[in-house]
Amino acid sequence: MTEQQHPPLLVVLSGPSGVGKDTVLQKMRELGLPMHYALTATTRNRRPGEMDGYHYYFLTEEEFEKKKEQNEFLEHACVYGYWYGSLKAPIREALERNQDVILKIDVQGARSVRKEAPDALFIFLAPPSIEWLRHHLRARKTETPEKLREREQAAIVEMDARDEFDHVVVNRDGDVEGVVREIEDLIAQARVGRREVKL
Repeated sequence: MTEQQHPPLLVVLSGPSGVGKDTVLQKMRELGLPMHYALTATTRNRRPGEMDGYHYYFLTEEEFEKKKEQNEFLEHACVYGYWYGSLKAPIREALERNQDVILKIDVQGARSVRKEAPDALFIFLAPPSIEWLRHHLRARKTETPEKLREREQAAIVEMDARDEFDHVVVNRDGDVEGVVREIEDLIAQARVGRREVKL
C-alpha cells in the first residue's frame, strides 16, 4: 500500500441509456479527478466527435469475437444489436498501480461485474424523471425511431434496477459539477474499510 493508505477502488457507474453518463465522466476528467477512466470496447459505429481510444475502443465484430474467445473481457453483452465489453487488462493494470478505476457500463454489465468484483463500488446515475430521460434520448438524434423506442422501453426497465446499487445519484440539468462532487464524496466515503478488488 502507498501513502494513500487504502486499496484502489473499482467504481462502476451505471444507469439507463440517455441519463448522461458520458457527460458526467467528461466533467470528472475536466475537473482532474485522479482516476483511470476505463474505456468500453464496442462494435457500434462512431458518433460524430467520438475518437477511438478516448471515448471507446471501436472494434470490428471479428476483433470483438476474438477477444471474447480469449476471455479478455470482465463483462460483455449485446445491446441494441451491438457488442459492448470491458477489457480486463487495462483495469487490472491500473489497480496494480494503486489507481482508482471508474467503469461506465449498462445495468446488465454492472450485474456481471458484481459477480466478478463484489467489492467494487456501484453507483446508479438516475434521471429526475422518465419524461426527462425521454427528452434527452430524443434530443441526441442519433437513433432511428425504432431504435429510440427500444432505448426508451429498455430505460424504463433499467430504472427498476436502481435498488441493486450501493448508491443512487440523480443527474440534474445545469449542475453536472454538483453531480460529480456528489460522486467524488461517495468514492471518498467508500475507501474506508473497503477491501481490495481482485480481478
